[in-house]
Amino acid sequence: MDLKELTTFQTILQEGNFSKAAAKLNYAQSTITNQVQRLEKELGIKLFKRGWDSELTASGRIFAAEIDSLIRHWTYVADQAKALQKEEIGTLRIGGLESLTKEVLPRSLLRFMEHKPNVSCHFVIGNTASLSHALLQNQLDFAICGEPADPASYHFEPLYQERISFIAGNNHPLAAKDEIAFEELLDYPIMAGGATCLYHSQLSKHFSRYTDTPFLHTVSQISAIAGFVRQIPCIGAVLESTPLPPNVVRLQVTLKDAAIPVGLLQSRNVEYQSSSKKLLMQYVTEELESHFQ
Repeated sequence: MDLKELTTFQTILQEGNFSKAAAKLNYAQSTITNQVQRLEKELGIKLFKRGWDSELTASGRIFAAEIDSLIRHWTYVADQAKALQKEEIGTLRIGGLESLTKEVLPRSLLRFMEHKPNVSCHFVIGNTASLSHALLQNQLDFAICGEPADPASYHFEPLYQERISFIAGNNHPLAAKDEIAFEELLDYPIMAGGATCLYHSQLSKHFSRYTDTPFLHTVSQISAIAGFVRQIPCIGAVLESTPLPPNVVRLQVTLKDAAIPVGLLQSRNVEYQSSSKKLLMQYVTEELESHFQ
């Protein structure tokens, strides 16, 4: 039994006889007859009384009552099988913060490749602003980043917390202090990320609470700040996960509300999630939990 035989039987019911069904399906009438005979042989019943009026037998009427739902189910199963096969190949597009590229994303990809070796992954590294914009443009399947300034178009699932951290060269006057008040930083030039970096709005709020405005330098990549600090007598504003080069130390700054939620970001417009996407999101989530616990 195949879908063509079922469709032929359905069309005979709709058109009323074999010849009209043949015309509608663009088949020779002999083809229609042969398909019905094969269907009857496979089912082990007679569907039609022999004659020109294509009258159903009692068994045929029972089968006819189910033909529409049978074809819908057949089509659904075939579509699901095709979708599953499609999900075994193709490409996933993942956005992530730079801090995740050293361990979390590589380990997630390694695990994913064991189960989906024919699905390639395209990683886009950026900040929350650029990654959230790419999601709305359907350029990414999901991203691991901060929560967008306007979250209405997204679903955000917090997974861990980053924290603002301050660094300086090991010969900086503040480097040897055990406890540093935030306002003490304002006496020195500060190197920070640009307006689209993960901590920008939160750091700006802290600055706004003081009448003194710091002398501020900016750089687009937070990871580059440590290199500047090593060469220049300034304070660097980075993330707690930012690796530090030799001769650069983390300052013991007292700072309230330094935590920044980072998590799984998806567009609210997504209705269907492939098994490949779900699997990779699961692995990324597990690696994040393991890395930041």
